[in-house]
Amino acid sequence: MEEVLRRISDSLIKGDASSVEELVAHALEQGVNPRLIMDDGLVAGMAVIGARFKNDEIYLPEVMIAARAMNTGLRVLEPVLRNANAEFKGTLVLGTVRGDLHDVGKNMVSMMFRGSGFDVIDLGIDVAESMFVEKIKEFRPQIVGLSALLSTTLPAMKSTIEAINEAGLHDRTIILVGGAPVTLEFAKEIGADGWAPDAASAVDEAEVLLKQKGLR
Repeated sequence: MEEVLRRISDSLIKGDASSVEELVAHALEQGVNPRLIMDDGLVAGMAVIGARFKNDEIYLPEVMIAARAMNTGLRVLEPVLRNANAEFKGTLVLGTVRGDLHDVGKNMVSMMFRGSGFDVIDLGIDVAESMFVEKIKEFRPQIVGLSALLSTTLPAMKSTIEAINEAGLHDRTIILVGGAPVTLEFAKEIGADGWAPDAASAVDEAEVLLKQKGLR
């Protein structure tokens, strides 16, 4: 089991989408727990990519190639994960804030939440404050996720939370923020309910906050 998980991780790091797809399918056929495939295979591989990107060892094209490989593996894995998490845990409205066109981190968060039993409404990139407000009114999510990769778009993250507050929608939803330039201190400063350093942690943080706020 450990060998196939390592091979999935290594193939993802190399950006070999076809190998990732084949290995994930093979692991499922061998009865490997789908959460282990996600956590110790796909997420572990992307964690290496994230660390290398942060240390300037690789650049955005390499990250995108690895993310594409992860998406390929998740297309195989996601239906099994959803069946394994039949309990509906809530709805997440998710988007990259206005002015930011990056979606790798956001897409990873989306996949992790879907795999954990959440319904995800992905608004995409460069999402205006008014769009977040509109979709919160439409879908009434328990969680709203705001993502940013560029430090120059952090003010848009703050103004989005302000718009949600002004619309009177914050009392019935949890706001989670994340992305490379986002810190716990900044999250507290702008009035977010929670912050996560990575996609896997975001799910754990959300579940804790849902219980604390009585939204589950």
